[in-house]
Amino acid sequence: MTGTLQPHSHGSTLVLTIHNPEHRNALGPEIYVAGIEALIAAERNADVRCVVITGSSGTFCAGGNLQRLLANREQPPAVQADSIEALHSWIEAVRSFPKPVIAAVEGACAGAGFSLALACDLLIAARDAVFVMAYVNVALSPDGGATWSLMRQLPRATAMQLLMLGERTGAERLHQLGLVTAVTPPGEALAEALRLAERLGGKAPNALASIKALANEALTQSLPAQLRDERDHFVRNLHHPNAGEGIRAFLDKRPARYR
Repeated sequence: MTGTLQPHSHGSTLVLTIHNPEHRNALGPEIYVAGIEALIAAERNADVRCVVITGSSGTFCAGGNLQRLLANREQPPAVQADSIEALHSWIEAVRSFPKPVIAAVEGACAGAGFSLALACDLLIAARDAVFVMAYVNVALSPDGGATWSLMRQLPRATAMQLLMLGERTGAERLHQLGLVTAVTPPGEALAEALRLAERLGGKAPNALASIKALANEALTQSLPAQLRDERDHFVRNLHHPNAGEGIRAFLDKRPARYR
């Protein structure tokens, strides 16, 4: 059985559920392609304000399918390279998607599943969720942007501990390190992610898109370049109809109605 990515709408939120229970929601090419297609459609749909990525059957994602990786060892190296390129295209799509993306994690979040969760803008995890950079435990190195994400978000020694030792780490510990946005009781990660998505849905979409773009640019740009981009985004957003609505609503002490 190959995995699928099951979409469904919850108000203005698109929920994408990784479904491959036979292999603990392991990822594969079909899921990568479906993920990119879903984000392209969601970007074009003004009714979608936020995307939540989660897993079925109480597990977020166990990473790659080891049986498929074993089979790929018998294929030319280009076969696995193409598969990883597809994963990386999905990761890049998540990072560049102009609307908020939230990971809702229950159970195991391992390998490329951990990489995917790190690519999201916000990460909600159940208290009993378990995270592991499992690659080194099967003599592999990370993919999915794991090294890029961890080296930017954590002190070097902490990032290297996660990457080199492949130890299981709990949600509370990652919350303390700043990787996890919020910790919930077991079974409540998706519900909390949907509540957070609803709050985000009440914000101006153009402002959120600018914030995400600026945050991504800040990782590589010089301060003068970042200041120029902040200026340009601010001016563009000030002259957007949503700024007029937001300012008037604030002054009138009423909820804003953004479009």
